[in-house]
Order: sequence, then C-alpha cells, then structure tokens
Amino acid sequence: MKAWQRVALAMFAVGWGANQFTPMLLAYGAELGMGVQTRAFLFGVYAAGLVPALLVGGAASDRWGRRAVVLPAVVLSPLATLLLVLERESTAGLAAGRLLAGVCSGVVFSAASAWVSDLAVDEAPGTAARRAAIALSAGFGVGPLVTGLVAQWSPAILITPYLPHLVMGAVAVLLLLPAPGPAPRDPVRRALVRLPAVTRGRRFLLVVAPAAPWVFGCAALSIVFLPAELPQAGEGALALTGLLAGLTLGTGVLVQPWARRLEERRPLLAGEVGLAAGLLACLLGLGVLALGSRLLLLPLGPIFGVGYGCVLVSGLRETERLADPEERGATVAVFYALTYLGFAVPYVLGALGGGATALGVALAAMAVSLLVVTLGRRGGPPTPAAAAAAPQGR
Repeated sequence: MKAWQRVALAMFAVGWGANQFTPMLLAYGAELGMGVQTRAFLFGVYAAGLVPALLVGGAASDRWGRRAVVLPAVVLSPLATLLLVLERESTAGLAAGRLLAGVCSGVVFSAASAWVSDLAVDEAPGTAARRAAIALSAGFGVGPLVTGLVAQWSPAILITPYLPHLVMGAVAVLLLLPAPGPAPRDPVRRALVRLPAVTRGRRFLLVVAPAAPWVFGCAALSIVFLPAELPQAGEGALALTGLLAGLTLGTGVLVQPWARRLEERRPLLAGEVGLAAGLLACLLGLGVLALGSRLLLLPLGPIFGVGYGCVLVSGLRETERLADPEERGATVAVFYALTYLGFAVPYVLGALGGGATALGVALAAMAVSLLVVTLGRRGGPPTPAAAAAAPQGR
C-alpha cells in the first residue's frame, strides 16, 4: 500500500466519522424524545471544534510535522464515536463527542491534506488535491449512508450504527502507523493562527465571506433542517435520511468538475449558479413542508448538492485569485472556516420557530448573498497584488 493511500484512508475514516451523526438525529428524537433545537445544537457544535482546529492544524503540522499532528487526531476520531455510544442518553456527553469529532476533523482536513501533497512531489500538478478531496468526500457521503441504513434495521439503534466507524477508525490507525512523516517544513515558532491581510480586504469580505456559509448551509438545510420539520414517524425514515445525506453530499462532489469549468468561463459564475440552486431547493422545500411528505425530500438532495458543490468551488477559486502565493494556504483555511459556519443554520432557523417561516428567512438571506456575489462579479477579480493593496475593512 502506498504511503499516500494510507493517509487518504485516514482522511476517509475521519470524514466518515464527521457526518455519520446526521441520520442519527431522527433516532435521538424518536428514542429519547430529544427536541428539534437540541438536535440542531448537537449537529452544529461539531463546527465549534472544527473551525479553530482547521485554522491551527496546518500551521501546527508545519511546525511539528504532519505525522505528529495527524496521527493523534486519527486515533481520537473513533474515540469520539465511542463517546457517542457510551454517552448516548446524555446531551452533554453527545455534545462532547461531537465537539471532539470536530477537532479531529479540523486537524485532519488541513494537516492530512498537506501530508498527501508532501507525498506527491513527483506527481502531476493537482493530483494530490484531487486525492485528498476524493478521500474526504467519499467519507462524507458513505458515512451517513451506511449509518442510516444500519440504524434503520439494527436492534440497538443508538449503538449498532456507530460500530462500522469504530472498525474503520481502528483499521485506519493501524495502516497509518507505517506511513512516512516528512520533516517539519516550518519549524520556526510562529503564531499558529495567522489571518492573511487579504481576508480583511473589501472584496473578500463583500464577495467571498457572505456566500461561504451557504456551502454547508445548503447541506444542513437538506439533511438536518427539512427532515426535522417533517413528521418523525414513518417506515424507513432513518434509511431515507441516510440516503438523502448521501445524495446531497455525493452530488456536491460530482458537480465540482462542472463548477470548475463554469469558473473558468467567468469568475464567480459557479457561485451564482450554486446560490440559485439553493434558492430553488428552498422554494421547493416550502412545498414539501406544506405537503408533509418525507419521500419528497429525495429530489431536493441533488439540488441542494449542486448549491453545496458550486459555491464551494467558486469560493475556493476566488480565494486563490485574491491571495498572494505565500498566504494562499492560510487564506484557504479562513475560507473553509467560514463555510463551516453553515452548520449553525438549522439551530438559527430553529430559534426562529422552524417551519415554513424560518425556511423563508433562509431563502431571503440566500437571495441577498446571490445579489452580493452578482454585484461583486462586475468588478472582476483583482490580482493578488491589487487585493493586498486594497483598502482594508475594519
């Protein structure tokens, strides 16, 4: 087994652990009587661990080495899942497990991606990035799909669905142990969190930042908010939610090559298409809520997935255009941190009372983001040097 494959498998396992919780939200509601808002909180608290770990992970691996940072996170990922099993009836315990899963994900997403790049020095440009993206995306999609299917027909509904990840996580740790760890690339004791100047620039704040949360905001609307607003009872509800998650996230991955072609045709075009897809899905979602049919959520998954994938690609490409080469990694980390704010969308909408009214608020907010991106496109993407010299928003 090649070294990069060992690291990629670890990324797959951690990605699995990141999203396996999604279909279980229905199970906690049915088995424990857990409220919608509590479940939305448990879904979103993951981002509270992920965002700071994402910002720190890459820089920490530069200082101490990829292996020294990634391996502990891969070990802790199945332990976070074990915590979900042991504390299955405790909201605080579940929150701790989700928070730990977020920390592991943040470290691995940034540092392991860099590790795959280190191991692909003789490969064609872009090969390492594609490998890392495929590994993570596969984990994102397979995790909730398998968990939902197992939960639907398992005898211990709050335990058995997590067992596949415990096995996968253990295998990933064992296979990662022999992987070579390159020497630290930046052993100087610099600040572990560095916000690049371009992230304070007007274009980043007015064009990239408003759209970024809709990356995972679209996914969260599809696989968390809308299912929670429909009747909980029904044969196959858990399996359907897992399938919905797989459709949403899987489409988000499959659409990305097309989104890159849109961006090559015209900067920010993929972002406009993605936000328009999200608006369409929200409009259709209002109809689904009125009809009350959980089965009708399935066609919405791919539409929300188009929104997720297109806005992700567009934001990344615009971030890369704005950033100086020496700040590109740190700038991309900031963009990713903004995308994960979308995990809070179900909780925010739940605080508004949920239902069609809250979804209407999300639709209006997404429309504003689309307007901002459209207006921002007219100015054209500045060069990195021009972006760095742009007036700084404070």
